[in-house]
Amino acid sequence: MTENRSHDMPRGAVLSVVDVAKTFTLHLQESQRLPVLSGLTFDVPRGACVVLGGESGAGKSTVMKMIYGSYGADSGRILLSHQGTVMDLAVALPREVLAARRETVGYVSQFLRAVPRVPAIDVVAEPLLERGVDRTTALDRAGALLARLSIPERLWKLPPATFSGGEQQRVNVARGFIIDRPLLLLDEPTASLDARNRAVVIELIQESLGRGSGMLAIFHDADVREAVADAMVDVQSFTPAREGVTA
Repeated sequence: MTENRSHDMPRGAVLSVVDVAKTFTLHLQESQRLPVLSGLTFDVPRGACVVLGGESGAGKSTVMKMIYGSYGADSGRILLSHQGTVMDLAVALPREVLAARRETVGYVSQFLRAVPRVPAIDVVAEPLLERGVDRTTALDRAGALLARLSIPERLWKLPPATFSGGEQQRVNVARGFIIDRPLLLLDEPTASLDARNRAVVIELIQESLGRGSGMLAIFHDADVREAVADAMVDVQSFTPAREGVTA
């Protein structure tokens, strides 16, 4: 188990990113190393939404992927309050990262990744079923969220792969919000949504924040950002000078 570093966590924070650096190695260009982020430092308090800002290519999605464990950090600490301990995601073992994803960290992106041929309602209900909620209750709650996000009932038993991009994104949002996790990562969750469904996502975010979840988000929509952001992190201020790098 990674070392418990609870004394380093600010009071009330669910996530604390401390002096994180990240570089990419371009193996097709003589293994050239390109700096992406340096000195990245911020906290996500419980019940607050922290939004990552900066121009395209500043490294916002890279930050998300490091916290979710898809990318490694070169240095620094990514401290997560996890089941009464503090896990440093920057040095956590793969099994520990997977445990954090199951219990503590949720992720909602604009792209749905679901097992083929699984009905949409089962995709949404799965996080509840994994926690031992009986199937009838789980499907009822999944259906309520799908209806709230304007997915007609005739589609619930169809696989989301057959849906439009906007419908798939709404299924993804429903799955992400069906349980309350201490930390939720939102990567452009409203990018393909109309005004009505953007308003529903704002409501879901506000309700989840009210129940104490912390959120780290990237928003394309300024109206969504302004409605839910409690703090902004300018990722570009942690971007080393470089040429021709996108992250």
